[in-house]
Amino acid sequence: MSSQTMKHRLIILCTGNSCRSQMAEGFLRELADDLFDAHSVGMNPAAEVHPLAVKVMSEIGIDISNNTCKHLNAFFDEPIDTVITVCSHADQSCPILPASTNRHHFGFPDPASAEGTEQEKLTVFRQVRDDIGRLLLAYVAGRRDAL
Repeated sequence: MSSQTMKHRLIILCTGNSCRSQMAEGFLRELADDLFDAHSVGMNPAAEVHPLAVKVMSEIGIDISNNTCKHLNAFFDEPIDTVITVCSHADQSCPILPASTNRHHFGFPDPASAEGTEQEKLTVFRQVRDDIGRLLLAYVAGRRDAL
């Protein structure tokens, strides 16, 4: 495999790794599994992927029901090419990375903090899902253009 076609190791970092980063991982696996070895991780991972994140992703045909919440430290054994932070806390708390690591911050509100009925919460989860999807679609298109 040439260096231009090798998969880049990419992590999506969030504080709890239960919603935003999990949805982003699902999108990247769906949109660009040929480009990225993508993993969602957390600085302080939750016990499980949020059920409403699983539900809203399944609505668009992306299954994240088997995803697990993982700690960032589990991914330092091998070089990381790109880190994408999806929450402000993770962006501000991200550890020092080698200069060769690309770093991007795309902040999204935390849908897990949504209040109200389940339908109102689902509306928030869907909005965040759609925002993440639009951004990553553009990100992947730019990556493909660069190659």
